[in-house]
Formats: sequence, structure tokens, C-alpha cells
Amino acid sequence: MSLVGPITVRELAALVGGDVVGDGQIVITHVASLKTARSNDLSFFGAASFADHFKETQAGCILLRSDAVERSPCATMIVVSDPYAAFVKVVTNLVSVPRMAPGARHSTAVIASSAFIHETAAIGPGCVIADGVTIDADVELHANVVVEQRARIGESTVVHANATIASDTVVGVHCIIHSGAVLGSDGFGYIENHDHTYTKIPQIGNVVIGDYVEIGANVTIDRAALGSTVIGSGVKIDNLVQIAHGVVIGDHSAIAAQTGVSGGAVLGKRTRLAGQVGVAGHVSIADDVIVLGQSGVTKSILEPGIYSGSPAQPHMKQLRNEAAVRDILGMHQQIRELADSLGRGETR
Repeated sequence: MSLVGPITVRELAALVGGDVVGDGQIVITHVASLKTARSNDLSFFGAASFADHFKETQAGCILLRSDAVERSPCATMIVVSDPYAAFVKVVTNLVSVPRMAPGARHSTAVIASSAFIHETAAIGPGCVIADGVTIDADVELHANVVVEQRARIGESTVVHANATIASDTVVGVHCIIHSGAVLGSDGFGYIENHDHTYTKIPQIGNVVIGDYVEIGANVTIDRAALGSTVIGSGVKIDNLVQIAHGVVIGDHSAIAAQTGVSGGAVLGKRTRLAGQVGVAGHVSIADDVIVLGQSGVTKSILEPGIYSGSPAQPHMKQLRNEAAVRDILGMHQQIRELADSLGRGETR
């Protein structure tokens, strides 16, 4: 990936607060992985799992920790405390990300006369913007985005192709909403009648998204039946996550792919849900909880910590339970063998 312009190793070190080992005047033009890097590329080594690629890399310069300097195959290095974070800083500052032209209005966009769109917002082809919508400065709506009645999108938010922002949804500033996401679809609410048919419960609430939130591709976040489904500021949601109606997610939480959070659940600040976690309806999760992959949260978690299993419980307890089950299976086999030997009249 190309940098916005050639830069010396010494200049890169100044950017990331690192120390140069080797020739600080070498010019870097690209960033790359250890495996694919060449003589004008910057790469990084921060995890033992990449040790083989590290030994064989042809990068012109590597970001690494001081304890890896003597093992480096490269003559030029930048020593930092956190190579991955330093690499991210380089990419953030020096790699150009394509942006829509400020103020662009594609001729195929359909924009209601009552919508307010800031003059610097960019509207792509096929977008539909309904009555009463507010779109603030420097927003980007890519192709075929639909923004329904009275929704609001905050400054510098980017909405990628084919996403839907349903009526009355509020999106904060500097958010990223990826392709196919649906914010504000109806919650799954029905009354089951005596004849086992269903009557739909009107979903008349909305969705409120905080600032600096990133929402992955094909995520669905349902509007509340009453009140709001709330996604706090700084939350990061992976692809293919379902957030049901009335859920509240605390600031700076992170949710991995294929997780489902049922209606009315309340997740504390800095919650981490790994892939395929299921959270039951109306449970509460304390601040600073990590739930490991494929776990099922069926009752409230009141203390911070790491949880796993289904039903989810403290991770160390879950590991002990698994070990105990293995012991029971082994004991069961021993008992069967003993019973068989007794049945044959054998003695020990």
C-alpha cells in the first residue's frame, strides 16, 4: 500500500516516537506485511506467531521492540514499545483513504425538499433521503444509501453502500457504517393469540448511535418498541451482528461477528463479546466483562471478569468444570472395567 509520499526512516521514527537503528536516511514509499515487504517497504514485528515471516522478511525497515533487534534480518529498524500501534499510526497518517468530493450530489440521488443537507456533505448515486432528514457537515453517503424520515447523521460520518438508516434514527459524529447495515428496523415484538396467531406490537421507538462508532457490514440494530435502542460512543461492532430492540450497549464496547443480543439486554461499558456469543433478553452485564466465543449469557453478570461456556460463568470455573467432566468420564470407564472384571470373577 502506497504512502502519500516518500518519507525517510528518521521522519517515520519521529512520527511514532521511536529510535532508529541503522540508516535513518533510507526512503520508504510503501507499507506491507512481513511476508510481502520489499526494500522500500515498512513493516512491523510484534507477535511471536509471525516469527518465521520475520526471519525471512525483505522489508527496508521494521518497527519492532528492543528485544527483537538482535534477531532482525534487516539493517534498518525503528524501536518502539508497541510495533502494531506504531504501524497503525503510520497508516492512519500517511496512507491516503479515498474520500468522496465534499459537497458532491449525484444526479440520481433522490432528496426530499424538507431535508437539510450541509453543503459539505457528499451524496452518492442512487441515495434516497426522506423528509425531515438532517445530514451534517462532511458526511459521506455512498451508493444506494437510504435515509428515512427525520433521521439525523452527525458530522464526518461515513455510510457505505446499500446501508439503511431508518426513520428517527440518530447517528453521532465520526461514525463508520459499513455496507448493508440496517439501523432502526422494527424490533421482533408480537403477542401470541389464543389461536396461536400473532399480533404485531408497534415498534415506535428509535435507535441512537453515539460518536466514533463503527458498525460492520450487514449488522442489524432494531428500533425499540418504546424509548431507544442505544449504542454508546466508541463502540465497535463486527459484521453480521444482531442487536435487538431496547438494547443498551455501554461506551467503548466491542462485539465480534455473528453475536446476537436479545431485546432489553443492558451491556456495561467496555464489554467485549467474542464471536457467536448469545445474550438473552433483559439480562445485564457489568462494566469490563469479556465473554469468550460461542458462550451463552442466560443470566446477568454482575462482576467484571472473563466468562465462558453456556450458560456463561467465570472462565476459570468453566475450565475446572470441563476438567471435572473429563475426570468423570474416565472414572466411568474405570468403573465399567471393574464391574466387568468382577462379573468374570477376577480379583486384583
